[in-house]
Amino acid sequence: MTNFHRRARIGAGIALFTTAALGLTACATGSEAPASGGDSVDAAAATSVEDFGTFADLEEAAKAEGQLNVIALPRDWANYGEILDLFAEKYPEITINEASPDVSSAEEIQAAKTNEGLDTAPDVFDLGLTVALQNTDVFAPYQVQTWDEIPDALKEKTGLFVGDYGGYMSIGYDSSKFDAPESLDDLKDAAYKGAVAINGDPTQAGAAFAAVGLATVQSDGSLDDFQPGIDFFSDLQKAGNLLKVDVTTATVASGETPVVFDWDYLNAAHAQGDDGNKDWKVVVLDGTGYAGYYNQAINKDAPNPAAARLWQEFLYSDEVQNLWLKGGARPARMEAMTEAGTIDADLAAALPEVPSETVVPTEEQSTNAGTLLGEKWAAAVQ
Repeated sequence: MTNFHRRARIGAGIALFTTAALGLTACATGSEAPASGGDSVDAAAATSVEDFGTFADLEEAAKAEGQLNVIALPRDWANYGEILDLFAEKYPEITINEASPDVSSAEEIQAAKTNEGLDTAPDVFDLGLTVALQNTDVFAPYQVQTWDEIPDALKEKTGLFVGDYGGYMSIGYDSSKFDAPESLDDLKDAAYKGAVAINGDPTQAGAAFAAVGLATVQSDGSLDDFQPGIDFFSDLQKAGNLLKVDVTTATVASGETPVVFDWDYLNAAHAQGDDGNKDWKVVVLDGTGYAGYYNQAINKDAPNPAAARLWQEFLYSDEVQNLWLKGGARPARMEAMTEAGTIDADLAAALPEVPSETVVPTEEQSTNAGTLLGEKWAAAVQ
């Protein structure tokens, strides 16, 4: 997001990320889905459209519920505004309730637990990988109709959570104040006093977590140990260069946050629109690039379980996958859509070049890094 806790563009094909081999092994919970079709279907137990009978049956079940509760979806985050509006236009019978757009992935899960059993609980989640891995017991397994076109490395094998759109960790900067940084060490210079911000707390927010990951691999470290990245931000803090301000397009436009670590598609958005900073530039550092995807998941206790599943089908459709691309993010089905000729070729061609070497943390690496950050981050930047 261009906002504090939540989540710029990515380069070559989706194959960059399929090499991550997440090896996800979480098991589905809950009962078997009932026989398909008709009013007898238990939407909360459905694991695919077939459990409803047909896609039209799913649509009818969702329309009958009449509500969809989403959380942590800023409208300026990866084109979510246009995506939400398209769903509302396509299904006017379903009211979208947009709650807490700027909260973190961890706070999404907390909202589900706090509101469990209430009709205000979120139906669906949009989560960074680390938080998704830590909370599989909160999710309901579901495989969308385009499941086979989503790379295995981007999905938990039963559909508890699935990667949807991604990007590269980047550095955005006000070019009227700074030259393009060529390395992390540039940001330690006194010229960056009180100027460098990250998008949230890396113990809670995926974008901030990835910033530490990027600092790690750019500091000759590996994803097996995030300590070099923690040390880098500790050095920034000691130098007085780390800026602890919630990043928004407004803070970028005002100059309050003149240098920002964030996903490239989010950093790029700070230069767009009437309120954007026209001097704002984005750089993906040479060397090793750090890429990541955000994941969709369904709340196992969703108050509107059919609408939750319809939302997932909608997000992985050709139309919405191209809307992620329009927002500067790389959709999960990009490779398959390119082969099928359904990708928006002009938008795909507009994506910038990226490093030749790209890393994505595995399940184990993400889990271990999350543990380490929980133990070391607060003290490192206090």
